[in-house]
Amino acid sequence: MAAPSSSPQTLIESFARAGQGQVFAFWERLAPDARARLIAEAAEIDLAEIARLNATLLTSGSSAAADLTGLAPAPFEPRPENGGDPAAWAAARAAGEAALRAGRVAAFTVAGGQGTRLGYDGPKGTFSVTPVRGKSLFQVFAEKILAAGRRFGPVPRWFIMTSHANHEATEKFFATHQCFGLDPARVHFFRQGRMPAVGLDGKILLEAPAAMALSPDGHGGSLRALDRSGALDLMAEDGADTLSYFQVDNPLVRCLDAEFIGWHLLRGSEMSSKMVAKSGPEEKVGHFCTLNGQTVVIEYSEPAMQTKSAEREPSGALRYRAGSIALHMLDREFVRRMARDGTGLPFHRADKKIPCLDAAGKLVKPEKPNGVKFEQFVFDALPFAKNPVVIETPRADDFSPVKNADGSDSPATCRADQLRQFARWLHATGVTIPTDATGLPPFPIEISPLFATDEATFVESWRTLSPKPKIEPGLCLG
Repeated sequence: MAAPSSSPQTLIESFARAGQGQVFAFWERLAPDARARLIAEAAEIDLAEIARLNATLLTSGSSAAADLTGLAPAPFEPRPENGGDPAAWAAARAAGEAALRAGRVAAFTVAGGQGTRLGYDGPKGTFSVTPVRGKSLFQVFAEKILAAGRRFGPVPRWFIMTSHANHEATEKFFATHQCFGLDPARVHFFRQGRMPAVGLDGKILLEAPAAMALSPDGHGGSLRALDRSGALDLMAEDGADTLSYFQVDNPLVRCLDAEFIGWHLLRGSEMSSKMVAKSGPEEKVGHFCTLNGQTVVIEYSEPAMQTKSAEREPSGALRYRAGSIALHMLDREFVRRMARDGTGLPFHRADKKIPCLDAAGKLVKPEKPNGVKFEQFVFDALPFAKNPVVIETPRADDFSPVKNADGSDSPATCRADQLRQFARWLHATGVTIPTDATGLPPFPIEISPLFATDEATFVESWRTLSPKPKIEPGLCLG
């Protein structure tokens, strides 16, 4: 943040001293309300941080490919069906359930995105995803959190990080739906931080006379936002020390997974992660790796990784098969430490075409990259964490994001994956339901998280039903 100031003039002078006086180039022509908006934006900016990023990320060679000498696949804990130790997984589940009963876990959703890529006008979390009732992503997560409370005792707090673009709409959505049955006092909303875009000369760009070119600071900025919002203090008041991190676009996520929580706690980990076996070398997910003795995630877009991602074991399996799906378990005080350590989580440079004002105040829409955005990635915290652990999770039960309007990772593929999951659960009870070769039933059904959150809880709940419902199109349970 900029230094505290007793007047707009003091803030303006601080920008001038930092060589960023152009931010107020059109100050004299602004109306009072426009001046207030610009001052509010300027107060968000940490000028010393911008100066440091300009010095380190705008210098020659700062965009060079990472040195991956010595890179190796990171170890992970395989599922029992894939050779993992059943006793260790059972112990993890027991430890995780004990933590949930003790109220040690809170849920955290990164939900700053809009539904633009889906052709949807609104916060992505308000997008309808379930096959029959058309429940929103937010409702699916709310029911999973409520189900955990009913099963284990205390209902976990839920922290939701919004953006400046969707904060008010998100709060209104929850109010309209009475927080989907959750106690509103235990559902908390806060905005993600923003960073200004700079030109290739390091000068902060303006998108309008009274507006800087601001953008979210990346999902890694969630750590700072958790600290600044007071979320970590609320957790401490509750005696909660573990935070389950997940992104808003994935309705299959087991967001309060006892096994995951247990692995994290039993290993004394400050940051744990889930992986899925990559579907192929071309799948666009990060890779869990070991580099210089530390666990890291290397993005699929890293040039050297594009070659390594195709390497195979003698068995034919991908060598770098541990794909990152943005599911993490975080220690509360580790988050606080990373949020406050200015030398911790790094920023990354992204060269972009950024519409901005020229010196005369005319809006310019560039045809090639003219500036830089700075963002943080949450997985960059892994090398700083004590005892990081990576566990395997079944893709079919934990990962089917809604990102694109059609094709892969679309509402259609997500709907199909939900239906396959529901059919598997029914088959586990001995119920016959027709499916195609991929396990997809020919008609829609839906199972609420309030009825079951996984196969085991579905079998339990199904046994209590008498008489059993008819398996037919439109069946809804819970």
